[in-house]
Amino acid sequence: MQTKMVEIWVGVFVAAGLAALFMLAMQVSNLTVVGDDQGYTIKARFENVSGLKVRSPVTVAGVRVGRVTAIEFDPQTFQAVVSMRIGAAYDQLPADTSAAVLTSGLVGEKYVGLEPGGDMDVLKDGGEIKLTQSTLVLEQMIGKFLFDKAETGKE
Repeated sequence: MQTKMVEIWVGVFVAAGLAALFMLAMQVSNLTVVGDDQGYTIKARFENVSGLKVRSPVTVAGVRVGRVTAIEFDPQTFQAVVSMRIGAAYDQLPADTSAAVLTSGLVGEKYVGLEPGGDMDVLKDGGEIKLTQSTLVLEQMIGKFLFDKAETGKE
């Protein structure tokens, strides 16, 4: 009888450990969906969003206020259209807010950083951010630097 009780407690402990590992994996992989259905959607157009993914964070002053919900290509303007779901608690973003695709760390994940403006009007559901800054592509920057150095070496 004593060994049965020990086996049951070991099973409960192992199940609790597996559940804790599952919750940790969900938090690390950004797959949690709690509260993602509340809020409003805004869009922004970028020239380049390389490395940005659906479910990437959207931040204001380093605080996550939403997530990227879709990334599409507009064939008329040849731009990437990024849809973002902003939490309902952050419904006072000014209409002249700017958006930039940023990188956390030197080679970290991409995210959208919002910089609030000073307009008295606020972004509404379905609104669009007009002022955007695309991601910096490291290969393009290195190529431009090398090309500029080669041009100055010829002179």
